[in-house]
Amino acid sequence: MKVGILYSRIRKDEKLLLSELRDRGHEVEKIDVRKERFGLESTTANVDDLDIVVDRCLATSRSLYASRFLDSYGVPVVNAPETADVCADKAKNSLALANADIPTPETEIAFTTDAALESIEEFGYPCVLKPVVGSWGRLMAKIDSRNAAEAILEHKATLGHYEHKVFYVQEFIDKPGRDIRVVAVDGEPIAAMTRTSEHWLTNAAKGGEVDEFEIDETALDLVETASKAVGGGLLGIDLMEVGGTESGEYTVHEVNHTVEFKALNDAVATDVPGAVVDWLETRVAAAEADEGNERRAAGVTTP
Repeated sequence: MKVGILYSRIRKDEKLLLSELRDRGHEVEKIDVRKERFGLESTTANVDDLDIVVDRCLATSRSLYASRFLDSYGVPVVNAPETADVCADKAKNSLALANADIPTPETEIAFTTDAALESIEEFGYPCVLKPVVGSWGRLMAKIDSRNAAEAILEHKATLGHYEHKVFYVQEFIDKPGRDIRVVAVDGEPIAAMTRTSEHWLTNAAKGGEVDEFEIDETALDLVETASKAVGGGLLGIDLMEVGGTESGEYTVHEVNHTVEFKALNDAVATDVPGAVVDWLETRVAAAEADEGNERRAAGVTTP
């Protein structure tokens, strides 16, 4: 199997994946998107003989465009550009979850500070204001008062980029000091962990403590449905427990398409990069089988 890795920086996650691929004897083509060009018909990147490309771009814009161009050349890429497009935008993400009848926090979008303030007031305090594009908990704000709301909205309005003029307002979920990250491939969980912190943001990137989480049937169903809602692939599904750790009720607040797994790999007994490569091998084998079936159906024989 020859695997391409799209990247702009090799982090621990990518090192784990590269090591696993090479240990199994797979050929790897590292594609630094900062150095390549993508035209309407071809690219300077060496992609001609790749069985599959794994998008590990750090920047959302690079991920979206590089995967879209590769897909247009007929190069298999995970995650697919359609999945990346939904997951990279929190508003599209929320819509996909809601349209699939998945429990997800109440959310509104507004386009002016006045409309956003009305939305915040209707949600009540506290509520949450998030950028529509972003990760690692950056630029997220828990709003506890009207004064805070007015100040934060004013700051966002002056930031300049059009994305900051899209005000994504969400209800505040009183979670039990933690949330849950599940890494899954096409809806099948590899492993899960809790991320715990005294801060309202529990991301591992923000210093949240991680521990293995045993997935129950309710969470399992939500992970499978959420994966389908965004198009499947290698995903990180984030859940919050509603009503406490023993309630067995969850809300899905986000699905991530370039999921990091180094913290999860350290927290669980499962070999996470190994499971990812298992899945890649299965995907490539299935694609080769489909191609063989199509050739036979067309009466084409391989010499």
